Amino acid sequence: MDQQLKDPSIVAPEQTRRSSRIGVILTTLAVLSLLAGIVWWTRQQGAPQPAGGGRNAAPMSIVPATIGKGDIGVTLNALGTVTSLATVTIKSQISGYLQRIDFKEGDEVKKGDLIAQIDPRPFEATLAQARGQLARDEAQLKGAQVDLARYQNLAKQNAVPHQTLDTQIALVAQNQGTVEADRASVQSAEVNLAYCRIVSPINGRVGLRQVDLGNYVTAGDSTGLVVITQLEPISVLFTLPEDNLQAVAKRLREGAVLPATAYDRSGANKLAEGSLQTFDSQIDPTTGTIKLRAQFENDKRTLYPNQFVNIRLLLDTHKDVMTMPMAGVQRGVPGTFVYLVNADSTVSVRPVKLGVTDGDRVEVMSGLEVGDRVVIDGADKLREGTKVIVRSAADAASPAGAAKGAATGAAKHGDGPKQ
Repeated sequence: MDQQLKDPSIVAPEQTRRSSRIGVILTTLAVLSLLAGIVWWTRQQGAPQPAGGGRNAAPMSIVPATIGKGDIGVTLNALGTVTSLATVTIKSQISGYLQRIDFKEGDEVKKGDLIAQIDPRPFEATLAQARGQLARDEAQLKGAQVDLARYQNLAKQNAVPHQTLDTQIALVAQNQGTVEADRASVQSAEVNLAYCRIVSPINGRVGLRQVDLGNYVTAGDSTGLVVITQLEPISVLFTLPEDNLQAVAKRLREGAVLPATAYDRSGANKLAEGSLQTFDSQIDPTTGTIKLRAQFENDKRTLYPNQFVNIRLLLDTHKDVMTMPMAGVQRGVPGTFVYLVNADSTVSVRPVKLGVTDGDRVEVMSGLEVGDRVVIDGADKLREGTKVIVRSAADAASPAGAAKGAATGAAKHGDGPKQ
Protein backbone atom coordinates (compact mmCIF):
# COMPACT_ATOMS: atom_id res chain seq x y z
CA MET A 1 0.00 0.00 0.00
CA ASP A 2 2.77 2.45 0.93
CA GLN A 3 4.61 1.42 -2.14
CA GLN A 4 1.62 2.28 -4.35
CA LEU A 5 1.32 5.76 -2.79
CA LYS A 6 4.96 6.46 -3.29
CA ASP A 7 4.98 5.18 -6.86
CA PRO A 8 4.57 8.10 -9.30
CA SER A 9 3.34 5.83 -12.05
CA ILE A 10 0.24 5.05 -9.98
CA VAL A 11 -0.55 8.65 -8.69
CA ALA A 12 -0.26 10.45 -12.06
CA PRO A 13 -3.30 8.86 -13.79
CA GLU A 14 -5.57 9.73 -10.85
CA GLN A 15 -4.55 13.39 -10.87
CA THR A 16 -5.01 13.57 -14.60
CA ARG A 17 -8.57 12.29 -14.36
CA ARG A 18 -9.38 14.78 -11.56
CA SER A 19 -7.98 17.72 -13.53
CA SER A 20 -9.97 16.68 -16.60
CA ARG A 21 -13.24 16.64 -14.62
CA ILE A 22 -12.53 20.08 -13.18
CA GLY A 23 -11.84 21.45 -16.68
CA VAL A 24 -15.11 20.10 -18.02
CA ILE A 25 -17.02 21.66 -15.12
CA LEU A 26 -15.36 25.03 -15.62
CA THR A 27 -16.02 24.95 -19.35
CA THR A 28 -19.69 24.10 -18.77
CA LEU A 29 -20.05 26.94 -16.28
CA ALA A 30 -18.46 29.38 -18.71
CA VAL A 31 -20.83 28.34 -21.51
CA LEU A 32 -23.86 28.66 -19.22
CA SER A 33 -22.72 32.10 -18.08
CA LEU A 34 -22.29 33.19 -21.67
CA LEU A 35 -25.76 31.97 -22.64
CA ALA A 36 -27.32 33.71 -19.63
CA GLY A 37 -25.61 36.95 -20.61
CA ILE A 38 -26.87 36.70 -24.19
CA VAL A 39 -30.43 36.07 -23.00
CA TRP A 40 -30.31 39.03 -20.57
CA TRP A 41 -28.92 41.39 -23.22
CA THR A 42 -31.55 40.33 -25.76
CA ARG A 43 -34.38 40.94 -23.30
CA GLN A 44 -33.00 44.34 -22.39
CA GLN A 45 -32.83 45.36 -26.03
CA GLY A 46 -36.32 44.07 -26.95
CA ALA A 47 -38.18 45.39 -23.91
CA PRO A 48 -40.10 48.64 -24.54
CA GLN A 49 -38.91 51.59 -22.53
CA PRO A 50 -41.97 53.30 -21.12
CA ALA A 51 -41.56 57.00 -21.73
CA GLY A 52 -42.30 59.03 -18.70
CA GLY A 53 -42.69 55.87 -16.67
CA GLY A 54 -41.24 55.48 -13.25
CA ARG A 55 -41.15 57.74 -10.24
CA ASN A 56 -37.90 59.44 -11.27
CA ALA A 57 -38.69 59.91 -15.00
CA ALA A 58 -38.38 63.44 -16.43
CA PRO A 59 -41.70 65.26 -17.04
CA MET A 60 -42.82 65.48 -20.68
CA SER A 61 -43.39 68.86 -22.31
CA ILE A 62 -46.93 69.25 -23.73
CA VAL A 63 -49.33 71.89 -25.06
CA PRO A 64 -52.91 71.69 -23.70
CA ALA A 65 -56.22 73.10 -24.94
CA THR A 66 -59.27 73.88 -22.85
CA ILE A 67 -62.64 72.32 -23.64
CA GLY A 68 -65.17 75.05 -24.38
CA LYS A 69 -68.62 75.57 -25.81
CA GLY A 70 -69.58 77.01 -29.15
CA ASP A 71 -71.31 76.45 -32.47
CA ILE A 72 -70.11 73.82 -34.90
CA GLY A 73 -71.33 73.29 -38.43
CA VAL A 74 -72.46 70.06 -40.05
CA THR A 75 -70.65 70.22 -43.37
CA LEU A 76 -70.49 68.04 -46.47
CA ASN A 77 -67.33 68.08 -48.56
CA ALA A 78 -67.25 67.38 -52.28
CA LEU A 79 -65.19 67.95 -55.42
CA GLY A 80 -66.80 70.21 -58.00
CA THR A 81 -66.28 71.81 -61.40
CA VAL A 82 -66.95 75.47 -62.11
CA THR A 83 -69.58 75.86 -64.84
CA SER A 84 -70.72 79.06 -66.54
CA LEU A 85 -74.43 79.80 -66.51
CA ALA A 86 -74.21 80.99 -70.14
CA THR A 87 -71.55 80.38 -72.79
CA VAL A 88 -72.24 81.75 -76.29
CA THR A 89 -70.25 81.17 -79.48
CA ILE A 90 -70.76 84.29 -81.59
CA LYS A 91 -71.46 83.29 -85.21
CA SER A 92 -72.48 85.22 -88.28
CA GLN A 93 -76.04 84.63 -89.51
CA ILE A 94 -75.29 86.01 -92.99
CA SER A 95 -72.44 85.80 -95.47
CA GLY A 96 -70.12 88.70 -96.11
CA TYR A 97 -66.75 90.30 -95.51
CA LEU A 98 -65.81 91.08 -91.91
CA GLN A 99 -65.53 94.86 -92.02
CA ARG A 100 -65.01 95.72 -88.34
CA ILE A 101 -64.07 94.04 -85.05
CA ASP A 102 -65.14 96.12 -82.09
CA PHE A 103 -63.64 94.21 -79.14
CA LYS A 104 -60.31 93.31 -77.60
CA GLU A 105 -59.60 89.84 -76.37
CA GLY A 106 -60.46 89.59 -72.69
CA ASP A 107 -62.83 92.57 -72.71
CA GLU A 108 -65.91 92.70 -70.52
CA VAL A 109 -69.01 93.27 -72.65
CA LYS A 110 -72.62 94.00 -71.86
CA LYS A 111 -75.71 92.71 -73.57
CA GLY A 112 -76.21 94.67 -76.82
CA ASP A 113 -72.59 95.82 -77.19
CA LEU A 114 -71.21 95.74 -80.74
CA ILE A 115 -68.90 92.78 -81.33
CA ALA A 116 -68.26 92.92 -85.09
CA GLN A 117 -69.73 94.27 -88.31
CA ILE A 118 -70.09 92.72 -91.76
CA ASP A 119 -70.07 94.82 -94.94
CA PRO A 120 -73.70 96.05 -95.09
CA ARG A 121 -73.79 97.47 -98.66
CA PRO A 122 -75.22 94.38 -100.44
CA PHE A 123 -77.96 94.15 -97.82
CA GLU A 124 -78.74 97.86 -98.01
CA ALA A 125 -79.24 97.47 -101.78
CA THR A 126 -81.50 94.47 -101.28
CA LEU A 127 -83.57 96.40 -98.75
CA ALA A 128 -83.94 99.36 -101.13
CA GLN A 129 -85.06 97.03 -103.92
CA ALA A 130 -87.64 95.38 -101.63
CA ARG A 131 -89.01 98.75 -100.57
CA GLY A 132 -89.33 99.87 -104.22
CA GLN A 133 -91.21 96.71 -105.12
CA LEU A 134 -93.50 97.28 -102.16
CA ALA A 135 -94.22 100.88 -103.22
CA ARG A 136 -95.08 99.78 -106.77
CA ASP A 137 -97.40 97.02 -105.66
CA GLU A 138 -99.09 99.28 -103.10
CA ALA A 139 -99.85 101.75 -105.94
CA GLN A 140 -101.32 98.97 -108.06
CA LEU A 141 -103.42 97.86 -105.11
CA LYS A 142 -104.70 101.38 -104.58
CA GLY A 143 -105.70 101.68 -108.28
CA ALA A 144 -107.46 98.33 -108.17
CA GLN A 145 -109.37 99.37 -105.06
CA VAL A 146 -110.54 102.61 -106.77
CA ASP A 147 -111.78 100.63 -109.78
CA LEU A 148 -113.54 98.20 -107.47
CA ALA A 149 -115.41 101.03 -105.75
CA ARG A 150 -116.52 102.41 -109.17
CA TYR A 151 -117.69 98.97 -110.37
CA GLN A 152 -119.66 98.43 -107.20
CA ASN A 153 -121.60 101.70 -107.74
CA LEU A 154 -122.26 100.83 -111.37
CA ALA A 155 -123.35 97.33 -110.45
CA LYS A 156 -126.07 98.77 -108.27
CA GLN A 157 -127.43 100.54 -111.37
CA ASN A 158 -126.95 97.39 -113.51
CA ALA A 159 -124.52 99.40 -115.64
CA VAL A 160 -121.79 96.73 -115.65
CA PRO A 161 -121.94 92.96 -115.76
CA HIS A 162 -121.50 91.10 -112.47
CA GLN A 163 -118.62 89.18 -114.03
CA THR A 164 -116.63 92.40 -114.35
CA LEU A 165 -117.28 93.21 -110.71
CA ASP A 166 -116.17 89.74 -109.60
CA THR A 167 -113.00 89.98 -111.68
CA GLN A 168 -112.15 93.32 -110.08
CA ILE A 169 -112.71 91.90 -106.59
CA ALA A 170 -110.28 89.07 -107.36
CA LEU A 171 -107.73 91.52 -108.75
CA VAL A 172 -107.83 93.59 -105.52
CA ALA A 173 -107.32 90.47 -103.41
CA GLN A 174 -104.39 89.44 -105.64
CA ASN A 175 -102.78 92.86 -105.25
CA GLN A 176 -103.27 92.70 -101.48
CA GLY A 177 -101.41 89.40 -101.37
CA THR A 178 -98.60 90.84 -103.46
CA VAL A 179 -98.28 93.79 -101.09
CA GLU A 180 -98.12 91.48 -98.07
CA ALA A 181 -95.35 89.46 -99.75
CA ASP A 182 -93.47 92.67 -100.49
CA ARG A 183 -93.75 93.76 -96.90
CA ALA A 184 -92.32 90.41 -95.79
CA SER A 185 -89.44 90.87 -98.23
CA VAL A 186 -88.75 94.29 -96.73
CA GLN A 187 -88.74 92.84 -93.21
CA SER A 188 -86.39 90.05 -94.32
CA ALA A 189 -84.02 92.56 -95.87
CA GLU A 190 -84.15 94.68 -92.70
CA VAL A 191 -83.33 91.64 -90.59
CA ASN A 192 -80.37 90.70 -92.80
CA LEU A 193 -79.15 94.27 -92.63
CA ALA A 194 -79.42 94.18 -88.83
CA TYR A 195 -77.39 90.95 -88.84
CA CYS A 196 -74.51 92.94 -90.28
CA ARG A 197 -74.10 94.36 -86.77
CA ILE A 198 -73.20 91.44 -84.51
CA VAL A 199 -73.92 92.30 -80.88
CA SER A 200 -73.43 90.45 -77.60
CA PRO A 201 -76.49 88.53 -76.40
CA ILE A 202 -75.25 88.32 -72.76
CA ASN A 203 -73.04 90.02 -70.21
CA GLY A 204 -69.71 88.28 -70.06
CA ARG A 205 -66.04 88.09 -70.90
CA VAL A 206 -64.78 87.89 -74.48
CA GLY A 207 -62.35 85.08 -75.20
CA LEU A 208 -59.72 84.75 -77.93
CA ARG A 209 -60.61 85.92 -81.44
CA GLN A 210 -61.17 83.11 -83.93
CA VAL A 211 -61.41 85.17 -87.18
CA ASP A 212 -59.31 88.10 -88.34
CA LEU A 213 -60.53 91.30 -89.93
CA GLY A 214 -61.21 91.12 -93.68
CA ASN A 215 -62.18 87.45 -93.82
CA TYR A 216 -65.30 86.30 -95.64
CA VAL A 217 -67.61 84.75 -93.05
CA THR A 218 -70.68 82.61 -93.61
CA ALA A 219 -73.52 81.31 -91.50
CA GLY A 220 -72.09 77.80 -91.71
CA ASP A 221 -68.77 78.59 -89.98
CA SER A 222 -68.37 76.11 -87.12
CA THR A 223 -65.73 77.99 -85.12
CA GLY A 224 -67.54 81.30 -84.97
CA LEU A 225 -65.98 84.70 -84.37
CA VAL A 226 -65.43 84.54 -80.60
CA VAL A 227 -66.79 82.92 -77.44
CA ILE A 228 -68.42 85.02 -74.71
CA THR A 229 -68.66 83.45 -71.25
CA GLN A 230 -70.76 84.70 -68.37
CA LEU A 231 -68.68 84.92 -65.19
CA GLU A 232 -71.02 86.86 -62.90
CA PRO A 233 -72.76 84.97 -61.42
CA ILE A 234 -71.23 81.56 -61.96
CA SER A 235 -72.09 78.08 -60.72
CA VAL A 236 -70.29 74.97 -59.48
CA LEU A 237 -71.50 71.45 -60.21
CA PHE A 238 -70.51 68.89 -57.58
CA THR A 239 -71.61 65.43 -56.47
CA LEU A 240 -72.62 63.97 -53.12
CA PRO A 241 -73.35 60.38 -52.10
CA GLU A 242 -76.99 59.45 -52.41
CA ASP A 243 -77.10 58.85 -48.63
CA ASN A 244 -76.84 62.62 -48.10
CA LEU A 245 -79.69 63.47 -50.47
CA GLN A 246 -82.54 63.17 -47.97
CA ALA A 247 -80.88 65.51 -45.48
CA VAL A 248 -80.20 68.11 -48.20
CA ALA A 249 -83.69 67.83 -49.68
CA LYS A 250 -85.29 68.20 -46.25
CA ARG A 251 -83.39 71.42 -45.56
CA LEU A 252 -84.34 72.86 -48.95
CA ARG A 253 -88.01 71.97 -48.44
CA GLU A 254 -87.88 73.85 -45.16
CA GLY A 255 -86.79 76.93 -47.08
CA ALA A 256 -83.27 77.00 -45.65
CA VAL A 257 -80.46 78.68 -47.54
CA LEU A 258 -77.49 76.31 -47.48
CA PRO A 259 -74.19 78.21 -47.68
CA ALA A 260 -71.57 76.74 -49.99
CA THR A 261 -67.90 77.70 -49.88
CA ALA A 262 -65.45 77.02 -52.69
CA TYR A 263 -61.82 76.24 -51.90
CA ASP A 264 -58.86 75.73 -54.21
CA ARG A 265 -57.44 72.34 -55.16
CA SER A 266 -55.43 72.10 -51.91
CA GLY A 267 -58.51 72.87 -49.81
CA ALA A 268 -56.63 75.53 -47.82
CA ASN A 269 -57.48 78.78 -49.63
CA LYS A 270 -61.07 80.03 -49.77
CA LEU A 271 -62.04 81.27 -53.23
CA ALA A 272 -65.70 82.30 -53.02
CA GLU A 273 -68.89 82.02 -51.00
CA GLY A 274 -72.30 81.20 -52.41
CA SER A 275 -75.35 79.06 -51.78
CA LEU A 276 -76.89 75.81 -52.98
CA GLN A 277 -79.45 76.29 -55.75
CA THR A 278 -80.82 72.83 -56.51
CA PHE A 279 -79.97 69.19 -57.19
CA ASP A 280 -80.50 66.88 -60.12
CA SER A 281 -83.63 64.78 -60.53
CA GLN A 282 -81.75 61.49 -61.01
CA ILE A 283 -79.10 59.54 -59.12
CA ASP A 284 -76.22 58.20 -61.15
CA PRO A 285 -76.55 54.40 -60.82
CA THR A 286 -72.90 53.75 -61.69
CA THR A 287 -71.46 55.87 -58.87
CA GLY A 288 -74.36 56.18 -56.44
CA THR A 289 -74.03 59.96 -56.40
CA ILE A 290 -76.24 62.90 -57.31
CA LYS A 291 -75.30 66.23 -58.89
CA LEU A 292 -75.93 69.53 -57.15
CA ARG A 293 -75.50 73.13 -58.32
CA ALA A 294 -74.27 75.98 -56.15
CA GLN A 295 -74.21 79.58 -57.36
CA PHE A 296 -71.57 82.20 -56.59
CA GLU A 297 -71.57 85.94 -57.31
CA ASN A 298 -67.90 85.74 -58.34
CA ASP A 299 -67.46 89.51 -58.24
CA LYS A 300 -63.76 89.06 -57.48
CA ARG A 301 -63.31 86.69 -60.44
CA THR A 302 -61.76 83.87 -58.44
CA LEU A 303 -63.74 81.18 -60.28
CA TYR A 304 -63.39 80.32 -63.97
CA PRO A 305 -65.21 77.71 -66.05
CA ASN A 306 -63.86 74.14 -65.90
CA GLN A 307 -61.84 74.94 -62.77
CA PHE A 308 -61.68 72.15 -60.17
CA VAL A 309 -62.61 73.28 -56.66
CA ASN A 310 -63.43 71.77 -53.29
CA ILE A 311 -66.93 72.55 -52.07
CA ARG A 312 -67.86 72.71 -48.39
CA LEU A 313 -71.65 72.71 -47.98
CA LEU A 314 -72.98 73.83 -44.59
CA LEU A 315 -75.96 71.56 -43.97
CA ASP A 316 -76.79 72.55 -40.38
CA THR A 317 -75.29 74.13 -37.25
CA HIS A 318 -75.16 72.58 -33.77
CA LYS A 319 -75.56 75.41 -31.28
CA ASP A 320 -73.77 75.72 -27.92
CA VAL A 321 -72.04 72.33 -27.85
CA MET A 322 -68.72 71.21 -26.37
CA THR A 323 -65.88 71.43 -28.87
CA MET A 324 -62.19 70.63 -28.89
CA PRO A 325 -59.31 70.68 -31.41
CA MET A 326 -58.96 67.62 -33.61
CA ALA A 327 -55.24 67.57 -32.70
CA GLY A 328 -56.15 66.29 -29.24
CA VAL A 329 -58.00 63.20 -30.46
CA GLN A 330 -56.07 59.93 -30.09
CA ARG A 331 -57.04 56.47 -31.34
CA GLY A 332 -55.82 53.19 -29.98
CA VAL A 333 -56.77 50.19 -27.85
CA PRO A 334 -59.28 52.18 -25.71
CA GLY A 335 -60.90 53.41 -28.92
CA THR A 336 -61.14 57.16 -29.30
CA PHE A 337 -59.55 58.89 -26.32
CA VAL A 338 -57.70 61.99 -25.15
CA TYR A 339 -54.96 62.67 -22.65
CA LEU A 340 -56.58 64.68 -19.85
CA VAL A 341 -54.26 67.01 -17.93
CA ASN A 342 -54.84 66.55 -14.19
CA ALA A 343 -54.39 69.09 -11.41
CA ASP A 344 -51.20 67.32 -10.19
CA SER A 345 -49.46 67.86 -13.56
CA THR A 346 -50.04 64.30 -14.72
CA VAL A 347 -52.12 62.97 -17.58
CA SER A 348 -54.74 60.27 -17.67
CA VAL A 349 -56.37 58.43 -20.56
CA ARG A 350 -60.00 59.51 -21.01
CA PRO A 351 -62.23 57.76 -23.60
CA VAL A 352 -64.50 60.20 -25.42
CA LYS A 353 -67.43 60.06 -27.83
CA LEU A 354 -67.20 62.52 -30.70
CA GLY A 355 -69.80 64.10 -32.96
CA VAL A 356 -69.47 66.07 -36.17
CA THR A 357 -66.20 67.57 -37.36
CA ASP A 358 -65.84 71.07 -38.77
CA GLY A 359 -62.37 71.93 -39.99
CA ASP A 360 -59.90 71.54 -37.13
CA ARG A 361 -62.56 71.29 -34.40
CA VAL A 362 -64.80 68.41 -33.37
CA GLU A 363 -67.93 68.11 -31.26
CA VAL A 364 -67.55 66.26 -27.93
CA MET A 365 -70.63 64.20 -27.12
CA SER A 366 -69.44 62.68 -23.81
CA GLY A 367 -66.35 61.94 -21.73
CA LEU A 368 -65.27 65.50 -20.96
CA GLU A 369 -66.54 68.59 -19.21
CA VAL A 370 -66.27 72.25 -20.06
CA GLY A 371 -63.00 73.57 -18.65
CA ASP A 372 -61.08 70.28 -18.93
CA ARG A 373 -57.66 70.51 -20.50
CA VAL A 374 -56.52 67.96 -23.06
CA VAL A 375 -53.13 67.50 -24.71
CA ILE A 376 -52.97 68.70 -28.31
CA ASP A 377 -49.17 68.58 -28.81
CA GLY A 378 -46.59 66.21 -27.38
CA ALA A 379 -48.93 63.25 -26.87
CA ASP A 380 -46.88 60.72 -28.83
CA LYS A 381 -44.82 59.60 -25.80
CA LEU A 382 -47.41 59.96 -23.07
CA ARG A 383 -48.75 57.14 -20.92
CA GLU A 384 -51.24 56.90 -18.07
CA GLY A 385 -49.88 58.88 -15.11
CA THR A 386 -47.02 60.56 -16.99
CA LYS A 387 -45.88 63.80 -15.40
CA VAL A 388 -46.02 66.77 -17.76
CA ILE A 389 -44.88 70.36 -18.07
CA VAL A 390 -47.26 72.74 -19.80
CA ARG A 391 -45.87 75.05 -22.46
CA SER A 392 -47.69 77.60 -24.59
CA ALA A 393 -48.75 77.07 -28.19
CA ALA A 394 -46.30 79.78 -29.25
CA ASP A 395 -43.44 77.81 -27.71
CA ALA A 396 -44.63 74.67 -29.48
CA ALA A 397 -44.46 76.47 -32.82
CA SER A 398 -40.81 77.45 -32.39
CA PRO A 399 -37.93 74.96 -32.01
CA ALA A 400 -36.28 77.26 -29.49
CA GLY A 401 -39.40 77.23 -27.32
CA ALA A 402 -39.62 73.45 -27.49
CA ALA A 403 -35.96 73.12 -26.48
CA LYS A 404 -36.56 75.57 -23.65
CA GLY A 405 -39.48 73.52 -22.38
CA ALA A 406 -37.42 70.33 -22.48
CA ALA A 407 -34.57 72.02 -20.61
CA THR A 408 -36.97 73.33 -17.97
CA GLY A 409 -38.35 69.86 -17.45
CA ALA A 410 -34.87 68.39 -17.07
CA ALA A 411 -33.90 71.12 -14.60
CA LYS A 412 -36.97 70.51 -12.45
CA HIS A 413 -36.21 66.80 -12.43
CA GLY A 414 -32.61 67.40 -11.37
CA ASP A 415 -30.95 66.37 -14.62
CA GLY A 416 -30.04 69.89 -15.69
CA PRO A 417 -26.51 71.22 -15.98
CA LYS A 418 -24.70 71.61 -12.69
CA GLN A 419 -23.50 75.07 -11.67
